[in-house]
Amino acid sequence: MNQTGFSSAVIVAGGSGKRMGRPKQMLPLAGKPILVHTIEAFKQTAGVREIIVVTPPENRPELNRYFSDLIYTDPGTTRLESVRRGFLKVSAQAKTVAVHDGARPLVSPQAAAACLACAQEYGAAVLAVPVKDTVKICKDGVVEKTLDRSVLWAAQTPQCYRREILAEALEKFGAEKEATDESQLVEKLGIKVRVVPSDYKNNKITTPEDLVFAEALLEDKMVYRTGFGFDLHRLEPGRKLYVGGAEIPHTKGFLGHSDGDLVLHALCDAMLGALCAGEIGILFPPTDKSIEGISSIKIAKKVLEIVRAHRAEIDHIDATIITQEPKMKPHYDTVRRSLSEVFEIPLERVSFKSKSHEHVGEIGRGEAAMCHAVATLKLRSNL
Repeated sequence: MNQTGFSSAVIVAGGSGKRMGRPKQMLPLAGKPILVHTIEAFKQTAGVREIIVVTPPENRPELNRYFSDLIYTDPGTTRLESVRRGFLKVSAQAKTVAVHDGARPLVSPQAAAACLACAQEYGAAVLAVPVKDTVKICKDGVVEKTLDRSVLWAAQTPQCYRREILAEALEKFGAEKEATDESQLVEKLGIKVRVVPSDYKNNKITTPEDLVFAEALLEDKMVYRTGFGFDLHRLEPGRKLYVGGAEIPHTKGFLGHSDGDLVLHALCDAMLGALCAGEIGILFPPTDKSIEGISSIKIAKKVLEIVRAHRAEIDHIDATIITQEPKMKPHYDTVRRSLSEVFEIPLERVSFKSKSHEHVGEIGRGEAAMCHAVATLKLRSNL
């Protein structure tokens, strides 16, 4: 474990992604941008107290949906210039600094912590893996030399340094355009860079094939949980009728401490159930006068925050409203689109339908309605 007490992570994510058609660090991976996965890994890395993200301003609103304490700076025209800019934001308290590629989302927090600890002890360390393929030096399509594979290692990131060593290397050699990583600069200082064994999962996403590989690896670490939700509300004349976040024209609306949107309430409880995180009556007590009449969309957004705090993703939602009036079938598309927007998931993951109560009881007389809902969440396994 890293015993430095205060380490900083500089995550470089300023690339244009020419080979991927758009900035690769913001491409979706298992429902979240690649860069979000990368940042989450350093949130779990022992000793890391601050994370500096070197990325253009247009990427930051999306990141701010997941994190509230990131430090940002703009990228330079080269990788080393981006590292220099990120390093300028490092706190004076930091003893060690980890420099990492934003497009390496599957880095192990344990390996990153081991690399930081090694850097603290020896001055500089990099994660690396033994080269698996035979490497040949070629010229004009002809092999000139075959290298000894047994001594070859492929460098990864993070590359970690004592603060003062990285500062000196960037000061003396940071303008060099030929260097492809910071350890080359540190080597020129005469400092021996230690190798910390990593694994082949810590691959840099550069091509579409790399993204498929990362998706497959993440899928192996995911588990699915399904929660059930239920709600029942009376219908009262003169109130607006909200169903799944959409206002439906009708002479009656649902009576409740909030706006009475029983579909959102049932779905929220289903999500909290999948997380074993209670129910909305705990988050928004009906005895709290300050939230009387609150929009159920606000309740849903709070639940969405909880889902993301658990590092979970909404895979699918399905709600069935049981009501004699109004007839819901003409509003299926409207409600599905609304639910898609409220929970920020694709429309194809949203199911909404209705059943009548065959004129039986209060529901059958148009005096009330109920909703049954299930939500399936995808979570990172702790195993």
